[in-house]
Amino acid sequence: MAAISLLNPKAEFARAAQALAVNISAAKGIQDVMKTNLGPKGTMKMLVSGAGDIKITKDGNVLLHEMQIQHPTASLIARASTAMDDMTGDGTTSTVLVIGELLKQADLLISEGLHPRIIAEGFNQARTKALEVLEKLKIECKGNREILVDVARTSLRTKVHHSLADLLTEHCVDAVLAIQNPGKDLDLNMVEIMEMQHKTATDTALINGLVLDHGARHPDMPKRVTNAYILTCNVSLEYEKSEVNSGFFYKTAEEREKLVLAERQFIEDRVKKIIALKKKLCDKTDKNFVVINQKGIDPLSLDLLAKEGILALRRAKRRNMERLTLACGGTAMNCLDDLSEEQLGFSNLVYEHVLGENKFTFVEECKHKHSVTILLKGPNKHTLTQLKDAVRDGLRAVKNALDDGAVVPGAGAFEVAVSKELHKFKETVKGKTRLGVQAFAEAMLVIPKTLSVNSGFDSQDTIVKLLEEYTSLDVPVGLDLSSGEILKPADQGIYDNYSVKKQILGSCTVIASNLLLVDEIMRAGMSSLKG
Repeated sequence: MAAISLLNPKAEFARAAQALAVNISAAKGIQDVMKTNLGPKGTMKMLVSGAGDIKITKDGNVLLHEMQIQHPTASLIARASTAMDDMTGDGTTSTVLVIGELLKQADLLISEGLHPRIIAEGFNQARTKALEVLEKLKIECKGNREILVDVARTSLRTKVHHSLADLLTEHCVDAVLAIQNPGKDLDLNMVEIMEMQHKTATDTALINGLVLDHGARHPDMPKRVTNAYILTCNVSLEYEKSEVNSGFFYKTAEEREKLVLAERQFIEDRVKKIIALKKKLCDKTDKNFVVINQKGIDPLSLDLLAKEGILALRRAKRRNMERLTLACGGTAMNCLDDLSEEQLGFSNLVYEHVLGENKFTFVEECKHKHSVTILLKGPNKHTLTQLKDAVRDGLRAVKNALDDGAVVPGAGAFEVAVSKELHKFKETVKGKTRLGVQAFAEAMLVIPKTLSVNSGFDSQDTIVKLLEEYTSLDVPVGLDLSSGEILKPADQGIYDNYSVKKQILGSCTVIASNLLLVDEIMRAGMSSLKG
């Protein structure tokens, strides 16, 4: 009796060798797109959206997010790589390259008749060994500022021009060290990244305080104050509709007038409490007073505050309210009763900067530094977007180094060491599995090969030099991208994140093994479920 096929007759499917070929060609395809981006000498990609917006970038994460990938396997690899960026902030391009190369090497073995399951087992053994090598190579960096600067510089130079990367490096390290609180997890949300379309990218600065993207709403308020008490509050200083539906009934115009006055008086009493505190603390001293409110302040209240020389900002963003108390001290108040000096923050300098139609308020020289702002400047939107992506990666690189307490030699040194150690390890593996280990060892060399090609050098020549040098010196050696010679990464301060390398080894092996073991691909519609 003929076998009954329960497959939807309209379904497209690929079996066995064909399915494998589909997966491998997809991995090779996405690898070819991404490999020219790797490293400081990588090239740029220009993305044009449907609306005609142009984006020029070499950041793997941005590319994979923005590209419209149709192929399901390529889309799977892209998603795995962007998940890698969400976890560690780096390593997207490397992940794509290693997965593609693992499948390329496996393809050679499969064409000679080796079963994919044996290759997958070899990959798993090789990964375990590679993680041991990673543990051996890691360099402790418990809070060493020099190493943190090197890690950030290595990451940033792969994203932007090296002169700009060196400037951003200092800002990223100083920002993370400022918000570091011993005994607590690092929260990078406490570093505000503010964009200002003004001057050039090299004018980007680190502000020890906050930059708010709005200004005072009254022309008579001071534009610059020093030695300022800062009241952060979430109190409405304007008429508000009641939360429940209510009505007020009056018979005469006098009653209505009294009602309006009572409502006005309620708001004025709140404003007077602020003014009373300002008079108590600031009169006959050189101190000033600033109010930053999350809710609204109506024109009459603004007028009263302006007469007293108080700088007031309304409708501040919630995230800024959290950061203000961390930067300036004090507490965010939800009620203006019993206000006292202990509840106020303090800043040495608060000033307004007007740029075209936009106003920015700078709160600088704060009492505490648990929240800082990196102010990105650039002549156009494209530059600012590129800077923002780069700074985010730089901050993550510093955070990873602090969390891991260790770094790994960069410039392809780790991959060369893993490849060499796996070739030694292969001799101890019995049976055909050793071919899987060998394939893994060869695949790891894709990183130094690609780095050398992107820098304009011969890949074979480079790999031979690297492997010879590693064998003779028995210390991690990498590639100098300027001269094509061999260097010791530790001497040049080229370090990668330990957690990034660990994630690459883990996720690439799992994804490559899973794709190898796929022997049927079905693109079946829902119609197969209908009777």
